[in-house]
Amino acid sequence: MLLIETENELRTHLASLLEKKQLGLVPTMGALHKGHASLIKKAVSENDFVVVTIFVNPTQFDNKEDLQKYPKTLEEDLKLIHEISQGILVFAPSVEEVYKNKVQSKSYDFGGLENVMEGAFRDGHFDGVGTIVSTLLKMIRPNKAYFGEKDFQQLQIIRKLVEIEKLDVTIVGCPIVREPNGLAMSSRNERLSKTLRQEASLIYESLVTAKEKFGTKSAKDIEDWVIKQFEDHPDFRLEYIIITDVDRLLPITKKQHDKKYRAFIAVYANEVRLIDNIALN
Repeated sequence: MLLIETENELRTHLASLLEKKQLGLVPTMGALHKGHASLIKKAVSENDFVVVTIFVNPTQFDNKEDLQKYPKTLEEDLKLIHEISQGILVFAPSVEEVYKNKVQSKSYDFGGLENVMEGAFRDGHFDGVGTIVSTLLKMIRPNKAYFGEKDFQQLQIIRKLVEIEKLDVTIVGCPIVREPNGLAMSSRNERLSKTLRQEASLIYESLVTAKEKFGTKSAKDIEDWVIKQFEDHPDFRLEYIIITDVDRLLPITKKQHDKKYRAFIAVYANEVRLIDNIALN
Protein backbone atom coordinates (compact mmCIF):
# COMPACT_ATOMS: atom_id res chain seq x y z
CA MET A 1 0.00 0.00 0.00
CA LEU A 2 1.29 3.45 -0.91
CA LEU A 3 0.27 6.70 0.81
CA ILE A 4 0.56 9.84 -1.33
CA GLU A 5 -0.25 13.38 -0.22
CA THR A 6 0.53 15.60 -3.22
CA GLU A 7 -0.90 15.88 -6.72
CA ASN A 8 2.55 15.75 -8.31
CA GLU A 9 3.37 12.46 -6.59
CA LEU A 10 -0.02 11.11 -7.60
CA ARG A 11 0.39 12.02 -11.25
CA THR A 12 3.92 10.60 -11.34
CA HIS A 13 2.81 7.29 -9.90
CA LEU A 14 -0.30 6.96 -12.08
CA ALA A 15 1.78 7.79 -15.18
CA SER A 16 3.99 4.79 -14.39
CA LEU A 17 1.06 2.40 -14.77
CA LEU A 18 0.60 0.62 -18.06
CA GLU A 19 -2.01 2.39 -20.20
CA LYS A 20 -4.07 -0.76 -20.47
CA LYS A 21 -4.56 -1.02 -16.71
CA GLN A 22 -8.16 -0.75 -15.54
CA LEU A 23 -8.20 1.90 -12.80
CA GLY A 24 -10.84 2.11 -10.06
CA LEU A 25 -11.45 5.03 -7.68
CA VAL A 26 -13.16 5.04 -4.28
CA PRO A 27 -13.51 8.63 -2.97
CA THR A 28 -14.02 8.86 0.80
CA MET A 29 -13.80 11.38 3.63
CA GLY A 30 -12.10 8.86 5.86
CA ALA A 31 -13.36 7.45 9.18
CA LEU A 32 -13.76 4.26 7.18
CA HIS A 33 -16.19 1.49 8.15
CA LYS A 34 -17.59 -1.72 6.65
CA GLY A 35 -19.63 0.29 4.14
CA HIS A 36 -16.46 1.84 2.72
CA ALA A 37 -14.77 -1.55 2.88
CA SER A 38 -17.49 -3.02 0.64
CA LEU A 39 -16.86 -0.30 -1.96
CA ILE A 40 -13.11 -0.89 -1.86
CA LYS A 41 -13.51 -4.67 -2.15
CA LYS A 42 -15.79 -4.26 -5.17
CA ALA A 43 -13.31 -1.87 -6.79
CA VAL A 44 -10.45 -4.31 -6.18
CA SER A 45 -12.46 -7.16 -7.71
CA GLU A 46 -13.25 -5.19 -10.88
CA ASN A 47 -10.01 -3.32 -11.60
CA ASP A 48 -6.29 -3.89 -12.05
CA PHE A 49 -5.42 -0.99 -9.76
CA VAL A 50 -7.38 0.99 -7.17
CA VAL A 51 -7.00 4.48 -5.70
CA VAL A 52 -8.77 5.32 -2.44
CA THR A 53 -8.93 9.00 -1.59
CA ILE A 54 -9.25 10.28 1.98
CA PHE A 55 -10.20 13.94 2.08
CA VAL A 56 -12.64 15.79 4.32
CA ASN A 57 -14.00 18.29 1.82
CA PRO A 58 -14.73 21.64 3.51
CA THR A 59 -16.89 23.08 0.71
CA GLN A 60 -19.68 20.51 1.14
CA PHE A 61 -20.27 21.38 4.82
CA ASP A 62 -22.82 24.12 5.44
CA ASN A 63 -22.24 23.73 9.19
CA LYS A 64 -18.72 24.65 10.37
CA GLU A 65 -19.21 22.82 13.66
CA ASP A 66 -20.13 19.66 11.76
CA LEU A 67 -16.91 20.00 9.75
CA GLN A 68 -14.83 20.44 12.89
CA LYS A 69 -16.39 17.39 14.53
CA TYR A 70 -16.00 15.13 11.51
CA PRO A 71 -13.77 12.24 12.67
CA LYS A 72 -10.24 11.99 11.29
CA THR A 73 -8.81 8.50 11.74
CA LEU A 74 -6.10 8.15 9.08
CA GLU A 75 -4.05 5.52 10.90
CA GLU A 76 -7.07 3.25 11.40
CA ASP A 77 -8.22 3.92 7.84
CA LEU A 78 -4.88 2.84 6.40
CA LYS A 79 -4.99 -0.36 8.46
CA LEU A 80 -8.47 -1.22 7.12
CA ILE A 81 -7.36 -0.58 3.52
CA HIS A 82 -4.18 -2.61 4.00
CA GLU A 83 -6.23 -5.58 5.22
CA ILE A 84 -8.28 -5.49 2.01
CA SER A 85 -5.33 -5.21 -0.36
CA GLN A 86 -1.71 -4.18 -0.07
CA GLY A 87 -1.69 -2.95 -3.66
CA ILE A 88 -4.01 0.03 -3.15
CA LEU A 89 -2.79 3.62 -3.57
CA VAL A 90 -4.16 5.98 -0.91
CA PHE A 91 -4.33 9.67 -1.82
CA ALA A 92 -4.77 11.81 1.30
CA PRO A 93 -4.11 15.44 0.32
CA SER A 94 -4.37 18.57 2.45
CA VAL A 95 -7.03 21.21 1.82
CA GLU A 96 -4.27 23.49 0.46
CA GLU A 97 -3.16 20.78 -1.98
CA VAL A 98 -6.67 20.38 -3.40
CA TYR A 99 -7.94 23.96 -3.37
CA LYS A 100 -4.63 25.83 -3.60
CA ASN A 101 -5.28 29.39 -2.41
CA LYS A 102 -9.05 29.43 -2.94
CA VAL A 103 -11.25 27.16 -0.81
CA GLN A 104 -14.41 27.70 -2.82
CA SER A 105 -16.81 25.49 -4.73
CA LYS A 106 -18.00 25.90 -8.29
CA SER A 107 -21.66 26.58 -8.98
CA TYR A 108 -23.55 23.78 -10.73
CA ASP A 109 -26.95 23.29 -12.32
CA PHE A 110 -27.87 19.65 -11.88
CA GLY A 111 -31.28 20.06 -13.47
CA GLY A 112 -33.13 20.33 -10.18
CA LEU A 113 -31.62 17.24 -8.55
CA GLU A 114 -29.78 19.55 -6.15
CA ASN A 115 -32.85 21.45 -4.92
CA VAL A 116 -34.69 18.76 -2.95
CA MET A 117 -33.95 16.81 0.24
CA GLU A 118 -30.30 17.36 1.16
CA GLY A 119 -30.09 20.34 -1.17
CA ALA A 120 -33.08 21.99 0.49
CA PHE A 121 -31.60 21.64 3.98
CA ARG A 122 -27.85 21.99 3.31
CA ASP A 123 -27.07 25.20 1.45
CA GLY A 124 -24.37 24.77 -1.19
CA HIS A 125 -23.77 21.13 -0.27
CA PHE A 126 -23.96 19.69 -3.76
CA ASP A 127 -21.86 22.46 -5.29
CA GLY A 128 -19.16 21.31 -2.87
CA VAL A 129 -19.71 17.66 -3.74
CA GLY A 130 -19.62 18.38 -7.47
CA THR A 131 -16.44 20.43 -7.11
CA ILE A 132 -14.43 17.81 -5.23
CA VAL A 133 -15.67 14.84 -7.25
CA SER A 134 -14.95 16.65 -10.52
CA THR A 135 -11.47 17.57 -9.26
CA LEU A 136 -10.66 13.99 -8.24
CA LEU A 137 -12.05 12.43 -11.43
CA LYS A 138 -10.01 14.78 -13.60
CA MET A 139 -6.91 14.34 -11.46
CA ILE A 140 -7.01 10.53 -11.29
CA ARG A 141 -8.90 9.67 -14.50
CA PRO A 142 -10.32 6.31 -13.37
CA ASN A 143 -12.26 3.94 -15.56
CA LYS A 144 -14.76 3.35 -12.75
CA ALA A 145 -15.64 5.27 -9.58
CA TYR A 146 -17.58 3.73 -6.69
CA PHE A 147 -20.19 5.40 -4.47
CA GLY A 148 -22.63 4.04 -1.89
CA GLU A 149 -26.40 4.19 -2.29
CA LYS A 150 -26.85 5.51 1.26
CA ASP A 151 -26.17 8.90 -0.35
CA PHE A 152 -28.49 8.09 -3.26
CA GLN A 153 -29.20 11.72 -4.11
CA GLN A 154 -25.47 12.37 -4.23
CA LEU A 155 -25.04 9.31 -6.47
CA GLN A 156 -27.60 10.64 -8.97
CA ILE A 157 -25.98 14.08 -8.89
CA ILE A 158 -22.54 12.60 -9.58
CA ARG A 159 -23.98 10.73 -12.55
CA LYS A 160 -25.39 14.05 -13.78
CA LEU A 161 -22.00 15.71 -13.16
CA VAL A 162 -20.29 13.14 -15.38
CA GLU A 163 -22.86 13.84 -18.08
CA ILE A 164 -22.47 17.63 -17.79
CA GLU A 165 -18.66 17.58 -17.88
CA LYS A 166 -18.52 14.71 -20.41
CA LEU A 167 -16.13 12.70 -18.24
CA ASP A 168 -15.04 9.28 -19.46
CA VAL A 169 -15.83 7.26 -16.33
CA THR A 170 -18.43 4.73 -15.24
CA ILE A 171 -20.13 5.57 -11.94
CA VAL A 172 -20.89 2.42 -9.96
CA GLY A 173 -23.57 2.56 -7.25
CA CYS A 174 -23.16 0.04 -4.42
CA PRO A 175 -25.78 -1.26 -1.93
CA ILE A 176 -26.15 0.21 1.57
CA VAL A 177 -24.29 -1.71 4.27
CA ARG A 178 -26.12 -1.82 7.59
CA GLU A 179 -25.36 -2.45 11.23
CA PRO A 180 -27.04 -5.51 12.84
CA ASN A 181 -30.02 -3.38 13.92
CA GLY A 182 -30.51 -2.01 10.40
CA LEU A 183 -28.94 1.42 10.94
CA ALA A 184 -27.14 2.47 7.75
CA MET A 185 -23.40 2.48 8.34
CA SER A 186 -21.98 6.00 8.57
CA SER A 187 -18.93 7.69 10.04
CA ARG A 188 -21.38 9.80 12.03
CA ASN A 189 -22.62 6.72 13.91
CA GLU A 190 -19.46 6.86 16.02
CA ARG A 191 -20.77 10.07 17.59
CA LEU A 192 -23.88 8.33 18.93
CA SER A 193 -24.10 6.95 22.44
CA LYS A 194 -24.43 3.17 22.66
CA THR A 195 -28.09 3.47 23.65
CA LEU A 196 -28.97 5.99 20.96
CA ARG A 197 -27.15 3.98 18.32
CA GLN A 198 -29.34 1.00 19.13
CA GLU A 199 -32.53 3.06 19.25
CA ALA A 200 -31.68 4.56 15.83
CA SER A 201 -32.90 1.29 14.36
CA LEU A 202 -36.21 3.19 14.24
CA ILE A 203 -34.99 4.93 11.07
CA TYR A 204 -34.60 1.75 9.06
CA GLU A 205 -37.66 0.11 10.62
CA SER A 206 -39.75 3.08 9.48
CA LEU A 207 -38.42 2.75 5.93
CA VAL A 208 -39.13 -0.99 5.83
CA THR A 209 -42.73 -0.40 6.93
CA ALA A 210 -43.04 2.43 4.40
CA LYS A 211 -42.04 -0.05 1.70
CA GLU A 212 -44.66 -2.53 2.92
CA LYS A 213 -47.33 0.19 2.85
CA PHE A 214 -46.33 1.48 -0.61
CA GLY A 215 -48.40 -1.14 -2.41
CA THR A 216 -51.69 -0.04 -0.85
CA LYS A 217 -51.25 3.45 0.65
CA SER A 218 -50.67 6.87 -0.93
CA ALA A 219 -47.30 8.59 -0.57
CA LYS A 220 -48.83 11.23 1.70
CA ASP A 221 -50.39 8.61 3.98
CA ILE A 222 -47.04 6.86 4.28
CA GLU A 223 -45.15 10.10 4.97
CA ASP A 224 -47.71 11.09 7.60
CA TRP A 225 -47.34 7.67 9.24
CA VAL A 226 -43.53 8.05 9.43
CA ILE A 227 -43.86 11.55 10.91
CA LYS A 228 -46.08 10.13 13.66
CA GLN A 229 -43.52 7.44 14.54
CA PHE A 230 -40.90 10.05 15.34
CA GLU A 231 -43.24 12.31 17.29
CA ASP A 232 -43.22 9.68 20.05
CA HIS A 233 -39.41 9.61 20.36
CA PRO A 234 -37.96 12.75 22.00
CA ASP A 235 -34.34 11.78 21.24
CA PHE A 236 -35.05 11.98 17.51
CA ARG A 237 -36.09 14.91 15.36
CA LEU A 238 -37.34 14.09 11.88
CA GLU A 239 -36.06 16.61 9.35
CA TYR A 240 -37.77 15.11 6.32
CA ILE A 241 -39.42 12.00 4.95
CA ILE A 242 -40.15 12.12 1.24
CA ILE A 243 -41.02 9.67 -1.52
CA THR A 244 -39.69 10.51 -4.97
CA ASP A 245 -39.11 8.94 -8.34
CA VAL A 246 -35.60 7.56 -8.81
CA ASP A 247 -34.55 9.46 -11.93
CA ARG A 248 -35.51 13.08 -11.25
CA LEU A 249 -36.02 12.85 -7.47
CA LEU A 250 -39.34 14.66 -7.76
CA PRO A 251 -41.89 14.16 -4.98
CA ILE A 252 -44.49 11.62 -6.02
CA THR A 253 -47.92 12.97 -6.97
CA LYS A 254 -49.46 9.84 -8.41
CA LYS A 255 -47.87 6.40 -8.62
CA GLN A 256 -47.05 5.23 -12.12
CA HIS A 257 -46.37 1.58 -12.87
CA ASP A 258 -43.45 2.30 -15.19
CA LYS A 259 -41.51 4.37 -12.63
CA LYS A 260 -39.26 3.36 -9.76
CA TYR A 261 -39.57 5.11 -6.40
CA ARG A 262 -37.52 5.50 -3.22
CA ALA A 263 -38.25 6.82 0.25
CA PHE A 264 -35.67 9.21 1.71
CA ILE A 265 -35.30 10.22 5.34
CA ALA A 266 -33.13 12.56 7.44
CA VAL A 267 -33.20 12.44 11.23
CA TYR A 268 -31.34 14.18 14.03
CA ALA A 269 -30.39 11.80 16.85
CA ASN A 270 -29.71 14.48 19.43
CA GLU A 271 -27.23 16.64 17.45
CA VAL A 272 -26.07 13.92 15.02
CA ARG A 273 -27.69 14.04 11.58
CA LEU A 274 -28.40 10.68 9.92
CA ILE A 275 -29.78 9.91 6.47
CA ASP A 276 -31.10 6.76 4.84
CA ASN A 277 -33.27 5.59 1.95
CA ILE A 278 -34.93 2.49 0.57
CA ALA A 279 -36.16 1.30 -2.82
CA LEU A 280 -39.94 0.95 -2.77
CA ASN A 281 -40.58 -1.03 -5.96
